[in-house]
Amino acid sequence: MPHLIVIAGPTASGKTALSIRLAQQLQAEILSGDARQFYRGMDIGTAKPTKAEQAQVPHHFIDTLDPSDDYTAGQFERDALKFLEDYFTSHDVAILVGGSGLYLKAVSDGFDDLPATPPKVRAKFETMRNEQGLSALVDLLKKQDPSYAANVDLENPQRVQRALEAIETSGKRFSDMRAAQAKARPFHVHRILLHPERQALYERINARVAAMIEAGLEQEVRGLYPLKSLNALQTVGYQEFFDHFDGKCTRQQAIDKIKQHTRNYAKRQFTWFKKQDGYKKFTLEKEDDVLRHLRDQMNV
Repeated sequence: MPHLIVIAGPTASGKTALSIRLAQQLQAEILSGDARQFYRGMDIGTAKPTKAEQAQVPHHFIDTLDPSDDYTAGQFERDALKFLEDYFTSHDVAILVGGSGLYLKAVSDGFDDLPATPPKVRAKFETMRNEQGLSALVDLLKKQDPSYAANVDLENPQRVQRALEAIETSGKRFSDMRAAQAKARPFHVHRILLHPERQALYERINARVAAMIEAGLEQEVRGLYPLKSLNALQTVGYQEFFDHFDGKCTRQQAIDKIKQHTRNYAKRQFTWFKKQDGYKKFTLEKEDDVLRHLRDQMNV
């Protein structure tokens, strides 16, 4: 069978550079499993591979959606599997890379199909969020499904609301619906987790945010300001500048909050991947060891 290499890790851990190097060595192409990089116009704030990086190796599932599009991990599972079915007719190795653990898990393991959300149920929680804020949804999720609340990114309104919608529609806990056994896949899965020392990662995050500001993040966010209520833009790097534009904080406070919130997000990613089975951990300094490990696993 062909091979799918999953490169996971917290933000700023070096996934992009490693995936490109591996793809070049293994004659593979790259699928983005980062839920924010699907959206057009969100380039700097999502740390998309640059045009030069994408020119080195073919990338897929980048700039495939408009920010107004709703897109779930279940939809990504179906789309990615369909792509891989065609891709593996002429290739032996593909690389799936990203920090969105649920999207990576959807492709590598699958999970139960979630019930479609009736419009009135979605409207109920959208109204609740608009009138009472995200914190009200988070409190409700913690009450209805504390297990899932302990693992999900509680600052991601789309994921919090989707879980509540599924609970309301099915009468089951969302964590139970996600606990299905791994589905058989027509390819081998090799899981790599980049796991840098935490202080070193935080320093990389601070440096990355500074580079984003220098590259024009503020201007990118300003251009997306009319769309600020969309789910795709309820994310770190955008919300902080939206608050600045609304007069809720100074420019420097917004930048400091981006650094802080990115570090918080990385900590939640560490927690998520720590609870996932099958990942082989490597530090960023051990890239050669990653390649040797994969060659040994794949007998290439």
